[in-house]
Amino acid sequence: MKNFNMYDLFQITLEAGKEILDVYAQDFNVEVKDDNSPLTQADQRSHNTIMKGLNEIDSTIPVLSEEGREMPYSERQEWSQFWLVDPLDGTKEFIKKNGEFTVNVALIEGKYPSIGIIYAPAMDVFYFGRVGEGAYKLENATKAEVANEEELLQKSVRLPEQGERQVTRAVASRSHMSEETETFIKELEAKHGDVEVVSSGSSLKFCLVAEGKADYYPRYAPTMEWDTGAGQAIVEAAGGKVTRYEDDERFYYNRENLLNGWFLVKRS
Repeated sequence: MKNFNMYDLFQITLEAGKEILDVYAQDFNVEVKDDNSPLTQADQRSHNTIMKGLNEIDSTIPVLSEEGREMPYSERQEWSQFWLVDPLDGTKEFIKKNGEFTVNVALIEGKYPSIGIIYAPAMDVFYFGRVGEGAYKLENATKAEVANEEELLQKSVRLPEQGERQVTRAVASRSHMSEETETFIKELEAKHGDVEVVSSGSSLKFCLVAEGKADYYPRYAPTMEWDTGAGQAIVEAAGGKVTRYEDDERFYYNRENLLNGWFLVKRS
């Protein structure tokens, strides 16, 4: 398998972030897709930028994007390697203008994520990881003077960041706190005592676990594959795990149905 340069992916997601922020700074229209989820011009502009960039890196690798054309499983099932993209994760946060939205790009190899990129344009924070090699965070990404992957690694902080906490933390979605999630938190409290619940939008919930700022992220509510691929890669690169609710097995991708089942993210 080709060893992709993280600096190239850094450049692509920063460009996508610029397109998103250009729309974010204006009054923009919100459309509603067939599944009742919101769509803005920023989603499509980011998608176009990422597609162009990934095609320039290697035009032979297919891309599965939330805003791309629908790919039948009969075509996808033969893929041994593909890019999994959410051009704007957290469109609801984007519309609310709370800054908690991201660009997600993951490389899936043999049904599992191997590379993950998450960029939060409004926060200008770049998370990235390669499973087996480590995960990193770069703040003030657009101002970082880096010219290659080596400099990108040098100026980034390796995850998880060091530091001990006395309180167990669980991260939960602001929009999707299910009854099962509440039960899980109560079970943690019975086991660990005090549990602090941290809220965050989009794939930033994965990043909190990768950073070591949270210990668990139970997601007992629906998501799609492009919502989770990049986050899983970064968590696993940081030493954590993403497992299926029903059997505690590693979460995998390119299923016939792209709707995810429930899962649990936990730090090492």
